Amino acid sequence: MRITTSTPDGMAVQRVADSAPVEAPEAVAAPAPAPLQSSVLQPALQALREMPEIDQEKIDMLRDALAKGELPFDPSKLAGLIQRFHGSEQ
Repeated sequence: MRITTSTPDGMAVQRVADSAPVEAPEAVAAPAPAPLQSSVLQPALQALREMPEIDQEKIDMLRDALAKGELPFDPSKLAGLIQRFHGSEQ
């Protein structure tokens, strides 16, 4: 059986199991994801690990620009994009 999971950094990982998964008690932690096998992906994965998770300087700059009205913001366009992304049922 093939099981596809994702790692904390968003990479999809596929594992092969000999049998179906057994239901585990909720208190048991999930197993660690299988390591990526491809040597091609390893440098990219390392570069992603070295990047900061949040660029606070950029966030502050954008927040200030929005507050000063220097950055256009269309709330109805944002709402439409959110609906499209989440597959609105209209």
